[in-house]
Amino acid sequence: MKRICYLLFLHLTLWLPLDGQEQTSKQSPPPSEIVTGNKGPTAPVSWRNRYELGPGDVVNFSLFGRPELDRTYFRISPDGTVSFLQAQNIKLTGLTLDEARLVLEKALSSHFRSPRVIITPQEVASKRFTILGKVVIRGVVTLERPITLVEAVANAGGLETGLFESNTVELADLDRSFITRNGKRLTVDFRRLLNDGDMSQNIEIEPNDFIYIASNISNDYYVLGSVANPGVQGLSPDSSVVSAITRRGGFSERAWKDRVLVIRGSVSKPETFIVNVKEILAAKENDFKLQPKDIVFVADTPWSEVQEITKIALSAFVTSATASWVSQNVGPFINPP
Repeated sequence: MKRICYLLFLHLTLWLPLDGQEQTSKQSPPPSEIVTGNKGPTAPVSWRNRYELGPGDVVNFSLFGRPELDRTYFRISPDGTVSFLQAQNIKLTGLTLDEARLVLEKALSSHFRSPRVIITPQEVASKRFTILGKVVIRGVVTLERPITLVEAVANAGGLETGLFESNTVELADLDRSFITRNGKRLTVDFRRLLNDGDMSQNIEIEPNDFIYIASNISNDYYVLGSVANPGVQGLSPDSSVVSAITRRGGFSERAWKDRVLVIRGSVSKPETFIVNVKEILAAKENDFKLQPKDIVFVADTPWSEVQEITKIALSAFVTSATASWVSQNVGPFINPP
């Protein structure tokens, strides 16, 4: 169990968001585009169009006219290599079946006259995505076939539910749920997709996608950016911007105190507030009272465009929310002596 948890954590650290930009390329068209059918647009460059071999994939090898040399169930090693006959430690990661065939034929050409290698896939295992949060089954999932976001949630057992006053209620916060690809958050509205049935939001899953279904029962808020100890904080009746920053260790040396951003509501359509902490500390303005799930973001440089700083703040939230879930649900990997 500890080994599985470690592998899960390692997988997450490789694909958490790395910058403050949202996905704006053609891989994730604006949700407002009208798309027919039961899924959103497919990325123009996808594993569906070009399937590349990778570690964990299982293939069978044959040499045309030499059935006695057939070799089956070769699993590509973690370093992306495989050996077949005299072709030793041939790197296949990133190659299509045809490209891999040509590489092996070249490697065998000094031992066989005009070798014709046949490669057939046996098992797809190198393409994976991760789904965590308020779904029934969480973890790293192998992409054995093309699936959409709705299918991914359904295959995970659907949204987690609980009992409240003898009624079954969903525990997922769809407004705060997100999916990231290549370190960037995609502009997918989970509420429109899962509650309203808007299939223009139903994007197809790509390898290494990360899906996080946020919790609806959390009574926390986030303090991120240039503070001493950024992270999640439990809400109390007196929670405000100044008290929140104080509880997270105060401003860092580079913090810009003139404009602190507070984000409230959906990550797709956030409501933003600008708070001047310097004016509050000078008793010229009242402190700003926080609500559950607010995001308090302190920048380290002056800013004027709310839209741009909001993107950076939401990217920081994506990283913090994921790390917080892992620390609370996976547990320590190294036990104290």
